[in-house]
Amino acid sequence: MYRLLISLMLLLATAAGVSAQEKDETGTFTAGKGTFLLNGEPFVVKAAELHYPRIPKPYWDHRIKLCKALGMNTICLYVFWNAHESEPGVFDFTGQNDLAGFCRLCQDNGMYVILRPGPYVCAEWEMGGLPWWLLKKKDIRLREDDPYFIERVAIFEEAVAGQVRDLTIGNGGPIIMVQVENEYGSYGASKEYVSKIRDIVRENFGDITLFQCDWSSNFTVNGLDDLIWTMNFGTGADIDQQFRKLKELRPDSPLMCSEFWSGWFDKWGGHHETRPAEDMIAGIDEMLSKGISFSLYMTHGGTNWGHWAGANSPGFAPDVTSYDYDAPISESGQTTYKYWELRKTLAKYMDGKKQPEVPKAIKSVSIPKFAFSECAPLFDNLPDPKKDRDIRTMEEYDQGFGSILYRTALPELDGPAVLSFEAHDFAQVFVDGIYIGKLDRRFGERQITLPACRSGARLDILVEAMGRINFGRAIKDFKGITSDVELSVDIDGRRFTCDMKDWEVFNIEDEYDTYKDMEYKPVMSITGKKGQRIPGCYRATFNVSKPSDTFLNFETWGKGLVYVNGHAMGRIWEIGPQQTLYMPGCWLKKGENEIIVFDIIGPREAVCEGLTEPLIDKLQLETPKTHREEGQELDLTGYTQVYEGCLEEGNGWQTISFDKPVGCREFCLEALSSHDGRDMACIAELYLLDAEGERIPREAWTVTFADSEEITYGNRAADKSFDLQESTYWSTAYGVPFPHSIVIDLGGQYEISGLQYLPRMESSVPGALKDFRIHTR
Repeated sequence: MYRLLISLMLLLATAAGVSAQEKDETGTFTAGKGTFLLNGEPFVVKAAELHYPRIPKPYWDHRIKLCKALGMNTICLYVFWNAHESEPGVFDFTGQNDLAGFCRLCQDNGMYVILRPGPYVCAEWEMGGLPWWLLKKKDIRLREDDPYFIERVAIFEEAVAGQVRDLTIGNGGPIIMVQVENEYGSYGASKEYVSKIRDIVRENFGDITLFQCDWSSNFTVNGLDDLIWTMNFGTGADIDQQFRKLKELRPDSPLMCSEFWSGWFDKWGGHHETRPAEDMIAGIDEMLSKGISFSLYMTHGGTNWGHWAGANSPGFAPDVTSYDYDAPISESGQTTYKYWELRKTLAKYMDGKKQPEVPKAIKSVSIPKFAFSECAPLFDNLPDPKKDRDIRTMEEYDQGFGSILYRTALPELDGPAVLSFEAHDFAQVFVDGIYIGKLDRRFGERQITLPACRSGARLDILVEAMGRINFGRAIKDFKGITSDVELSVDIDGRRFTCDMKDWEVFNIEDEYDTYKDMEYKPVMSITGKKGQRIPGCYRATFNVSKPSDTFLNFETWGKGLVYVNGHAMGRIWEIGPQQTLYMPGCWLKKGENEIIVFDIIGPREAVCEGLTEPLIDKLQLETPKTHREEGQELDLTGYTQVYEGCLEEGNGWQTISFDKPVGCREFCLEALSSHDGRDMACIAELYLLDAEGERIPREAWTVTFADSEEITYGNRAADKSFDLQESTYWSTAYGVPFPHSIVIDLGGQYEISGLQYLPRMESSVPGALKDFRIHTR
C-alpha cells in the first residue's frame, strides 16, 4: 500500500510537469561527449527566453506556465545591471527586480534556469544593460580591461550571486548554466578581458557550468578553452553551416544555439518586424532531431517599460516600447499561431510525456474614450536652472534619463543664421517661445536656420534623450547636447561663426514625481503661440469597472512618456509603428485610475481610449525614408573602378583582395547579377579592409545612395548591410532588375585593400551576389 501511494505521488508530480530535480535536492549539469549531462544522463536543453523586468510580476507565473505548456524545460534570462543598480552601490532586487523570486518560480513550475548576468547583455535594452552612471567617468573604456569598469563589474556580480548563488543546481536550485559576457566577438577581440569576466563569475558562482556565446563567424576570436561555446543565429539559418566550424574544432562538444531568434525588434519609423512561423519551427525541429539544444529568443518578449528601450547602431535607431519580437507568446501574453504550431512540433520531443495544459488567456477589455482635462505647460513648469558658461551633457549634470533644456540669449540677427550642434537625441528649437524646428539624430540632422531676431532674444533648445545605444562600440552614448553650439551668419559674402556661451540649464528628470508635481491648469485655458502644439504634462482620470489588460491608444499624441497609477508605461511617438501601449490589468484599479502623459511636442488631440488589440504596425509617415531621391540615378563621376569579379556561391564570409591598397572616402559596390538568377540583390554584412588586411571601423559609415530598398513590407534598407547584425540584410525590392548599387561614405579617409562580404544565412542564400564591381573615390 505504501509503495502504491509513493507511485501515485510520483505519477501526479510527472503529470504536473515537475522537473526531475526537486527543491533542495542537489544535482549536476555538465558537458558530456556530444551532449549535456543532467545528473549524469543525456539532456537536451529546450529553453524559452524570458526577461523578468519586462513582465509584470503578477504575470510571471502565467508566462512561465505558457512556456512549460509549449514543451520547454528551461527558462533563459538576462540580468540587467542598470535595472538593479540605479546608482553606484545602491541595489534593488525587490518587486519587479526580484531575480531570486523569479528563479524560484521557475523551479516551482519544474523549469531549469540559464542565467546570463552580463555585465553587458544587449537585449535592445538601454545601454545594453550597463548603468548610465558609468559615463560620469568620461574616459571610461566600457567592456574592456579598464580598472574602474572591472571594479564595478565585480561589485555587481557579487551582488547578483548574493541573490541566486544558493539557487544553482549544485545547491538544490534550478540554475544549470551561467553565461560569461555576451557576444563579445561583435564588440572586440580581447581574451584577456573575457578571462577577467570569467574569473569574476566563477569566483562568485562557484562550481557551475560556464559558457560563452557568439556568432559562427567570430566565436573563436575570444573563445576560452575552459568554457562551453554556443552559437547565436536566427530563423531560416543553415543550421549545419552554423555549427560546422565548432564541430571541426570541438567534435565532442555538445551543440547549442543559445539564441535562436524567433523574430526581431522594432524601431521607431520602421515597419513591425515579423519572421515566418514555418521557418522558426523547421529550425527547431531540425535541431531537436539532431540532439542540438536551443534557447528560443524570444519565446515571450514583453515590454520595455518607461525609458528602458535601447537603440541600435551604426547610426541611431531607437527601439519602440513594445518588445513583442513577433514571438510565439505576444507582448501581452497571448498565444499566437507560432505558439500553437511550435507546440505541435515540441510534442514529438517530450520523451513520452504529455505537455501540460495551456493556461487560460488573460482577456483584454476596452476602455471608452476619455479626454485629458488638465495640462502643465513645460515652459511654465521648469525646475530651478543651473548656470554654465559652456555646454555640457546630461551625465555631467548627474542626470541619466529624461529631457534637458538649454537656454541662452541670441545676438541681434538682421537675417537668417545657421545654428549647428549635435543633440542626443531629439531636439526642438524655440526663439522667444516660438517653435523654429527640430533636429532628429536618426537622420544625422545637425543644423537649423534661425530667423532674424532682436538682440537678447531667448534661445531654447529642448532635447529629449531616448534609449542609449545597446550594441557595438557606440554604447558609450552621452545624452543632451554633445558638441559646442555654433551660430553662423553671412556678412558681405563671408561666413562668421561663434560658439554660444552662458547657458541656463534645466534638468527634467524622467520620474513620476517630476511630472505629478507640476502646476496643472484646465486644458481649455491654454493656447499655443501661433497655433503651435504645447509641450508639457497632460493629466486625466479614467474609470475601470473590472480591471484587465488593455491597449491605450496614443495615435493623436506627439512624442513622450506615459505613467499610469505611477507605473512607467513607456515611450510614445506619433510616427509609429507602435501607436498603443500595453496596459496590464494587474496595474489598474477598480474605479478611478490616473494617467499622466509627458509630451515634448504636444498632442493634436488630448484624448485616449483602451483597445482590445494592439496597434504595433501603423506608421504615420508620408513614406519611410530611403537612400535615394525621386529620379536619382547612380552617379560615378570622380570614382575609379578598382575591382571587378565574381563571388562564390553558398553561405559564409568571402574576402576579396585588391591588387594594391587604394585611398577611399566613399565606395560603391555595383552588383551585376545574382547566383539564383532572380532580380534581387541582398547583403547581410560588409566590411572594408585596411592596408594591413584588418577591418576598418564602421561606426561613422552612412549610406549616400542605394538604387533600391525593400521597405514596403519589411525593414531591408541599405544600412542593414553594416548594422552589426548578421541575420538582417539589405534587400532590393522584388522584381527590380539588375544592376543594383550601394554607395557608402566611410566618414573619413582610409587606405583599403579589399572587402569582406556576407550573404544571407538561409541555405538557399536568396539574392546572393555573383558578378560585381567596386568603385572608390
